[in-house]
Amino acid sequence: MSHRSPEPAASTARDYSGAVYGSLLAASVIATAGTLGAFPRLQLVVMLLTTGVIFWITHVYARLVGDRLAHQTLSWEVVRHEARREWPIVQAAVPPAAAVAVSPALGLGEGDTAWLALGVALAEQVVWATVPLVRAGAPRRLIVVTGVVILLLGLVIVGTKALLKH
Repeated sequence: MSHRSPEPAASTARDYSGAVYGSLLAASVIATAGTLGAFPRLQLVVMLLTTGVIFWITHVYARLVGDRLAHQTLSWEVVRHEARREWPIVQAAVPPAAAVAVSPALGLGEGDTAWLALGVALAEQVVWATVPLVRAGAPRRLIVVTGVVILLLGLVIVGTKALLKH
């Protein structure tokens, strides 16, 4: 078994794929949460954060078992590295959960709260997908196409929510 060391923890380039995935996951949770009727805000906040954490753990586990064990000895350093690498999945659940938590202060009902949180999740997935391209100096066309594609994926979730609600 090889003893490769993990990738450097402090890299100049960050991987935002987990955040894109996490924001799509959050949007899916929001879209399906209220399809069977009213869904209390606290439950939605807990569900968003719990789902993010569970998928984070699952991704870390899958990377450790599926990739790392085949190529190197497992160590706490490797586990910590993978946990940090996949942490954006959890981070992406926080803005929509925060939107749900502050919605009463905005005077929003449960239905409008879900739409606000879904909008936040869609906005963040576009940001997570395009900001790294901007920082890398990617061509404007690639940035726009990426933003449109990721937004279309999110809009499929919005359409599903709308269809399931009616």
